[in-house]
Amino acid sequence: MKKAFKIIIGVVILGIFGYTMFFLYQKSKTKPIVYETKSPFKANIIKKTVATGSIVPRKEIEIKPKVSGIIEEIYIKPGQHIKKGDLIAKVKIIPDMVNLNNAESRLNRAKISYEDSKVVYDRQKKLYDEGVIPLSEFQQVRLGNNNATEEMNSAESNLELIREGVVKKSGQSTNTLVRSTINGMVLDVPVEEGNQVIESNNFNSGTTIAFVADMGEMIFKGKVDETEVGKIRQGMKLLLSVGAIEKDKFEAELEYISPKGKEENGAIQFEIKAKVKLKDNLFIRSGYSANADIVLDHRDSVLSIEEGLVQFKGDSTFVEVEKGKQIYVKRFIKTGLSDGINIEVLNGLKRTDKIKTKS
Repeated sequence: MKKAFKIIIGVVILGIFGYTMFFLYQKSKTKPIVYETKSPFKANIIKKTVATGSIVPRKEIEIKPKVSGIIEEIYIKPGQHIKKGDLIAKVKIIPDMVNLNNAESRLNRAKISYEDSKVVYDRQKKLYDEGVIPLSEFQQVRLGNNNATEEMNSAESNLELIREGVVKKSGQSTNTLVRSTINGMVLDVPVEEGNQVIESNNFNSGTTIAFVADMGEMIFKGKVDETEVGKIRQGMKLLLSVGAIEKDKFEAELEYISPKGKEENGAIQFEIKAKVKLKDNLFIRSGYSANADIVLDHRDSVLSIEEGLVQFKGDSTFVEVEKGKQIYVKRFIKTGLSDGINIEVLNGLKRTDKIKTKS
């Protein structure tokens, strides 16, 4: 009995050992590589470059005051549509105290001179009317009175100009009222009531009270690398992707390519501008970031393959085409336009060919 039990255990051990050796042998055997294949197909090949930039109004201006002073009232707010001549703000003039004091002093002296000359004029006129003094003597008195009158009026106008910024009797509108110079939308009002503003002059650009722009005509302003600028030209079509508007794309036409490049981050960039075709149901805000696809060349419905299937040998281009089951031969082909993913095949392949993928 014990002997039979030992025999059974031995057989089991030998069986386990044999199975283990067989498993290890099968595992050590190299499995044959089975290559996948892909066939040529018809596709539209579009070669394009991308320009980054933003969408801005073609016409945007800064409204600045004609006089320096304090903002007394603001009549507009961002987003509001206004017309040329509409009131934007009112400026209260804070006159220079030295100039104001001099102007007041001049007016006081002019009034004293006028009152004195008026007394002399009235007395001499009475004598002239009675025939006591000759005309030549009266004319001198009358001239002096006219000069005193003119000096008083001039002093009054000068004081009014310093205080108010305009002479009322001149018939002109006051410079303290700031008005829009174009039709458009108010984009920004960077000042508040009570802020001090400075008029534009030779030494200062002046304080901007409001930014106003025509939002009905927008342009794309972007940058193109020097490696691509030679491939583009005016009149090319652009397709804009706006970051804030994911679902819609906008068409544009290239209008301007800068003749001079600027270095940015170690690369030379050229500015471009393109007219944007707006959509009635979508409002584009000034400054939206956008990417522009510029079509450099395209082929419609041409025989194509994935560019990753192409191999190179010197100046030659080839693919490996299946001749039999898992048997492949080199076939030299002539390629055309590439979009970086697919490439046009000019000759050397048919739609029914099966091309080995790279392992």
